[in-house]
Amino acid sequence: MSPLASRAGTGAGTAPRTGGADGGGHRPEIDGLRAVAVLLVAVYHIWLGRVSGGVDVFLMLSGFLVTGSLLRAADRGGIRFGAFLGRLAARLLPTAALVIAAVLLCTRFLLPEPRWRDVLGEAFASAFHHLNWSLALDSVDYLSRGDGTSPLQHFWSLSVQGQFYVLWPLLVAAAVWAAGRAGRGPRAGALVALASVFALSLAYSVYATRADQPWAYFDTGARLWEFALGGLLALALPHLRLPLAVRVVLGWAGLAALVLCGVLLQVSTVFPGLAALWPTLAAAAVVAAGATGAGPGADRLLTLRPVRYLGSVSYALYLWHWPLLVFYLAATDRTLASPVGGAAVLAASLVLAAATTPVADRLAALGRRPGAPGSAAAPRRGGAARAALRGPALRGAAVGLACLLPVLLAAGAWSARLDADQRRWEELLADGRSYPGAAVLADGGGAGRAADLPVYPSPASASEDVPATYGDGCNQTIADAEVITCVYGSESPERTVALVGGSHAAHWFPALERVALDHDWRLVNIVKGSCLFTDAPQTYKGAPYTSCAEWNRGVMAELAALEPDAVFTTGTTTSLDASAGFGEEQVVDGYVERWRELEELGVEVVAVRDTPRFGFDVPECLASSTPEECSVEPGTSMAATSPLEGVRLPDNVTVLDLNDLICEPAVCRPVVGNVLVYWDGSHIGATFMRTLAPALDERLTAATGW
Repeated sequence: MSPLASRAGTGAGTAPRTGGADGGGHRPEIDGLRAVAVLLVAVYHIWLGRVSGGVDVFLMLSGFLVTGSLLRAADRGGIRFGAFLGRLAARLLPTAALVIAAVLLCTRFLLPEPRWRDVLGEAFASAFHHLNWSLALDSVDYLSRGDGTSPLQHFWSLSVQGQFYVLWPLLVAAAVWAAGRAGRGPRAGALVALASVFALSLAYSVYATRADQPWAYFDTGARLWEFALGGLLALALPHLRLPLAVRVVLGWAGLAALVLCGVLLQVSTVFPGLAALWPTLAAAAVVAAGATGAGPGADRLLTLRPVRYLGSVSYALYLWHWPLLVFYLAATDRTLASPVGGAAVLAASLVLAAATTPVADRLAALGRRPGAPGSAAAPRRGGAARAALRGPALRGAAVGLACLLPVLLAAGAWSARLDADQRRWEELLADGRSYPGAAVLADGGGAGRAADLPVYPSPASASEDVPATYGDGCNQTIADAEVITCVYGSESPERTVALVGGSHAAHWFPALERVALDHDWRLVNIVKGSCLFTDAPQTYKGAPYTSCAEWNRGVMAELAALEPDAVFTTGTTTSLDASAGFGEEQVVDGYVERWRELEELGVEVVAVRDTPRFGFDVPECLASSTPEECSVEPGTSMAATSPLEGVRLPDNVTVLDLNDLICEPAVCRPVVGNVLVYWDGSHIGATFMRTLAPALDERLTAATGW
């Protein structure tokens, strides 16, 4: 029933010559519309690196086709949920399973180790149709891995559709039941339900897009109105009687608007709010125009045999084009495809789509029960009828699972192997002499690694080497402004220290926790991603960072109530932002003023100099290059001398600088004392930070007398 995966229509009969069908009967122009949409998606991805709005067309068409199918089922006597979902499983899962399997195989041989776990996690999320929520969480988590595009990222839209397929039969059935209780027809009930979903979801989508567009982009609730729009179109079409000339104009206008959408709008940054009405209404106009039969009608183009064939393989083409593009870009080290390379990606995608679609169709046929409703072979009463209800559901589910289960088992085995490797790493780490980390620089030794020992953590597991506060849910994400406080250490402490700031303050937690435990302190974690501890205005991805400003106000209120002995925070900020200038380390506006406010509260401040930034994913580089090739000069992101030296500081401020234990004077290496220093391009791993704890303790005690 997906417009990507099935014929446009489920009933029998000839193709309507007007836009007056609700999805019953074959609509050849919808085949062509799917072809245009999938070509837009592929072309924009491959050559422009942008989003076209084509996916929104698929969501609207899903609502159109599924709503019509469900209402016709209700007219025949009831919606059979199991049969509905079973047919979908048999049609959608075989191709999806094949693509996921191919992606896992190519990931093993074509992508660096640090990306393996991410791809495995997204394989499971794709198979169980919740990848959109995983990506939404990543989009608001500043410390999520985002340096390498996932070859399965495009499954987010299929996850949204999968959730829609579960929800929509329940919604339509409830609406039909309620309408029957009120003495109204099924379509009257569906109209009220769909109009309500459309209005509520669109209003939420507008709000969520303005408040946090990256989250809203993947949020099912912000997308439901697109399905509802398609459902409302299915309800309205039987009542439309448009003149032929109007339908001709409507078809071409809709097609032109759809093609121009991605050119005129930056879809990836403004959708799915009001702007998403553009492609969905454009597609609705094409559907409303219908098959005009007129020479100048847009349907003459959309119903050409090659165009219709492309529409018939659009589901597989959508699934194949993205991973092929990602692997091509990874192999060529490009960010956009060349004209020839992009053409090869598109051609290979078409070949794979043409080869896999017939196989999926044959497997889908195994999930159908023999005999359609109303046919001579269809059982009608008693045990045979009950078997008819169970049969399609069981057969469809069996076909889908038979294809998906081997892929999940293989992914699970691979994940277990990586876990076993991780345990072996931890056993090696227990020998502190072999993995001294920062201690080699503290002792004046070299920072190199022993030739016979592997680096810890391995590049493949580096993304998991983050402070425990992230797993504990103690660090606020980008979207929210609530102040989250988590307390660690002694219950009756000699001193309370609050760790406050953004992610570059957060990565000090493992070292500071060791010091707190040794000295019987209480450590309070108050951190928000990409949010500096200042009252000066801040931006995030070019937009005002309003939740950060609100969070900062809440932090000051929390500190006034908490009355800690000291606040540990970053005193400078390093940067690789070209707009600010490379090496533009600075004392951020508002830092000193904030410290003066703490002085008035009687709170001491430990201002630690910010750590260097590499500007590229360090573990990923190390997985494919030598440590020397993955090294940078300190001046890439840091000033020659600490900017704090030229600032008049309040008396309550103590300055620390431990960068001499992270970098040598002329070079910052990815590995120090056999320990991987960074888990991405700028955040220090928890393991290396713990090796800094003794030096932090010594210097902090010497500077403060604590």
